Amino acid sequence: MEIAGRNEVVLHKKRIASIDILRGLVMLLMTVDHVRERFFYHLNVSDPMDIDTTSPQLFFTRITAHFCAPVFVFLTGLSAWLYANPPGKSSRSATGFLFKRGVFIIFIEIAVINWLWSGTYQTLWLQVMWAIGISMVFLSLLSKLPAKAILLLGFTIVFGHNLLSPITFDPSDTGYALWSFLHQKGFIYTSEVFRIKISYPVLPWIGVILLGFSMGPVYAQSMQSQTRKKVLLTSVCSMWMLLILLRSTNFYGEPNLFEVQENTIQTVMSFINFTKYPPSLDFLLFTLAGAFLVLYLLENVDNRLSKWVETFGSAPMFYYIVHLTVLLVSYRVALAIMGPNYGDMLVFGDLWQVWFVAAILVCLLYVPTKAFSAFKRQSKNPLIKYF
Repeated sequence: MEIAGRNEVVLHKKRIASIDILRGLVMLLMTVDHVRERFFYHLNVSDPMDIDTTSPQLFFTRITAHFCAPVFVFLTGLSAWLYANPPGKSSRSATGFLFKRGVFIIFIEIAVINWLWSGTYQTLWLQVMWAIGISMVFLSLLSKLPAKAILLLGFTIVFGHNLLSPITFDPSDTGYALWSFLHQKGFIYTSEVFRIKISYPVLPWIGVILLGFSMGPVYAQSMQSQTRKKVLLTSVCSMWMLLILLRSTNFYGEPNLFEVQENTIQTVMSFINFTKYPPSLDFLLFTLAGAFLVLYLLENVDNRLSKWVETFGSAPMFYYIVHLTVLLVSYRVALAIMGPNYGDMLVFGDLWQVWFVAAILVCLLYVPTKAFSAFKRQSKNPLIKYF
């Protein structure tokens, strides 16, 4: 282990701890949301949420999960730059690494994760892992462009894609499948026995991964910690100022308009009630600014709690698959033993139970995740590294 001084980023086994800690934090938030989707689905939420029918407790529980996908995709781009620019070594191409890993993630989404969500294979849901995999494939091609071109393209997509929102296609229209792939979620194939739905249109996520790749030099070994923290904090302030301006005026960046409500809590809910599918500019400003703030705060953090959280971020694919498996099996067993209590579903009566079960699940999976993380570091099998 290498522990950094006051002006250096904390490194663990040549990994940047703050990145893994942030990834671990969003894995924990993701767990809460997945328990909610398994045991609290009778009070499902829309996108954006209906603040007239969604309780503040459920609303803010769902909001915490909004940080997951942007952080996953952004850190994937950042990690790709770090792979291409290893400290103390010559730069190398990330094209093959990104392409192979992207295809692998798409395969895992289709063959494994999709089944773990429902225990059936009647519908293929192309969701967050699909978006990450596709974004990696695109980045594998675009990473050869000059750094300024990658940054400009990322900014153009993230800041400009909301201009495309008025463009919609009906399922019968030519180009519907392509547009669903890029910007309009929907079913691209339906039959009596099987359907395919793109839940995560990929265009905005390609922009996010490009920005993550462009952020890589901020985490170069030559970058001083204080300079990096200044960049992160400046980015946070700039993004939040822009968000406040855009959101308070409803000028641009979010199709779901902000309105002052009858009380403060609902006004706050309306302000941060952003569109996720596809992610609006306001959604990305809100979530990525939050991620940058956490990275700023974690720069020199190195304690037992941070190491505990870091474990989940060091083996994300392993934890993702295992926790979905445990949730599917536990739900099926509980339903068989206790029977349904809401239609044909078994559901929790209170939201606190979702958080409680998520906490238990995280604690149960800590030891196997830690063991796999150690195994992954020691293994020379490139396939194991993908987990």
